[in-house]
Amino acid sequence: MSYFVYIMASKKNGTLYIGMTNDLVRRVYEHKSGITVGFTRKYSVHTLVYYEQTDDVYSAIQREKQLKKWYRKWKIELIERSNPEWRDLYDEIA
Repeated sequence: MSYFVYIMASKKNGTLYIGMTNDLVRRVYEHKSGITVGFTRKYSVHTLVYYEQTDDVYSAIQREKQLKKWYRKWKIELIERSNPEWRDLYDEIA
């Protein structure tokens, strides 16, 4: 089974959300559609701007915790290394 650590954004340099899931397409769809009441719905965080994949659930959990502790600047640099335009990556995975 694969696990994903991902970053959603409200817009370029906007509000960021970091999460972990075993079904990235489903989880991003939930964020985009506002199905789940919570942070991403409240702050309109609907754009998938970064994700990583691993086969180890413990690695995914640790990476999610690590990224959440990072400075905002580091998170933005991570996103911009692979996605400088802050494109929505949902179409690539769906």
